[in-house]
This record gives sequence, structure tokens and C-alpha cells, in this order.
Amino acid sequence: MTFTEKANAIFQRAIDDYHVTDNINTPINNPYADSSIDAMLYKKCWIDTVQWHFEDIIRDPNIDPKEGMTLKHRIDKSNQDRTDLVEEIDSYFRNTYKDVTVRPDATINTESPAWAVDRLSILALKIYHMREQAERKDASADHVAKCRGKLDILLQQQKDLSTAIDQLLADIAAGRKYMKVYRQMKMYNDADTNPVLYGKK
Repeated sequence: MTFTEKANAIFQRAIDDYHVTDNINTPINNPYADSSIDAMLYKKCWIDTVQWHFEDIIRDPNIDPKEGMTLKHRIDKSNQDRTDLVEEIDSYFRNTYKDVTVRPDATINTESPAWAVDRLSILALKIYHMREQAERKDASADHVAKCRGKLDILLQQQKDLSTAIDQLLADIAAGRKYMKVYRQMKMYNDADTNPVLYGKK
């Protein structure tokens, strides 16, 4: 089994587990061993899935402003948790390939493996929800046809991205590519770099 075959199966499990209750307040029940890459992948997709539904809810034009602001803060925290976890996954990859001899002509990729995995997790969610739309019984035939077309594209995108990630990992393992872990250094969440926050100290 390739890395992305495993990742896609774990993402699907996380999405299915969330939709048992389909409630943003459902606590995560990670079935994988603590600190394992499987547990990280499950947690990553769980965060993405909850945030997907945060984003749906906050777009309700009739949402109570107080509830909307509370939800905005939850989205901000979720974004930070997501970023932290992507960096944790990249640290896993870096540790996995730390003893590889990098070839003199090795090149760097445009993004790290974990940020590509981040996109793969989001794709799994898009596929799940687009499939829902393509199977709706209360929608028009035109809506269903459009969503089926979009679903076909998303499935091809998932296949292509999975192939690209597996190829990237193979290249890193063979020393043909090398990776660096760049921290995101987000400034707006930091009380020392956001002027609105440090101005209130």
C-alpha cells in the first residue's frame, strides 16, 4: 500500500466518523496509536471536517452576531491547529528521511510533503460533499448533472495529487529531492506581532 492509499483510507474514515453525528461539537475519538502518522492523518482530516462545517454555518445570513463571532474565534483556532499539525507531519517526514544521502543535483519541491497532504485531506472532503450533492433526490436534474461532472474532476484530481505525493516521497527517499520545514510564522495570532493585540498590553 502506498502512503497516499493509506492516507486516503484514513481520511475517509475520519469523514465517515464525523458524519455519524454531523455535529461540530462532537469530540474526536482517534482510533490510531498516539503520535503515529496514522493518528496525525486522522486528526488532520477531523480538524478539516469540523472546519468545513464551521464555514457552512458561519455563512448563514441570519446567524446571531454573537454566535458568529464565537464561531469566528473557533475557526481561527482551528486554522492554527491545522497549521501546527501540518508542521508536525512534515517533522515526521523529515525524521523518516533524515539518513538519506542527498544527491548533488537534488532539487527542492514547491511545497513540503505535508502541505500536499493537507490538500489531499481537503480533496477528500470536497469529494464527500460533492457526492452528496450528486446524489440528492430533492435537487433538479441540472444541479445533479453539474455536480456529477464536478465530482468526476475532483476524483481525477485526487488520483493525480496522490500520484504526485507518492512520487515526491519516492524522490526524497532516493535523494533526488530534499525537503525543508518552513514554519508558517503567522503574525495575526501572535500577541507580540499583531499590533491590535500588542497595543492592548
